[in-house]
Amino acid sequence: MELIVKTLDELSGAARTFVGEMGDNTVFAFYGKMGAGKTTFIKALCETLGVTDVINSPTFSIVNEYRADGTGELIYHFDFYRIKKLEEVYDMGYEDYFFSGAVCFIEWPELIEELLPADAVRVRVDELDGGARRIAW
Repeated sequence: MELIVKTLDELSGAARTFVGEMGDNTVFAFYGKMGAGKTTFIKALCETLGVTDVINSPTFSIVNEYRADGTGELIYHFDFYRIKKLEEVYDMGYEDYFFSGAVCFIEWPELIEELLPADAVRVRVDELDGGARRIAW
């Protein structure tokens, strides 16, 4: 599937569409260049899922944990940009997150590709001419 987001005003609608297509999948790996909009889209997804806490990039903490207010559902947001060795990911107990049944949104998954579950949904975020974004999975 593919979504084109031309303006920030269209972001919440795109997030609603994406959430509607998530099905039983729980691990979503977001690929794209720096500045492509991965964090911005994940923030919109978390809001759509009912998170009312402040949502920001876990660049330094590696993982942020959120809880949807209405359902209590756990949502994990990972940013592996600063990972230097896979041992760091092993040490943090990635399996406890990825196989927990909670929704996991992962930025920079290419740095831990071999650790991703086989059923992870791979999502590509690309900037288009004029600042629009293509979100494809």
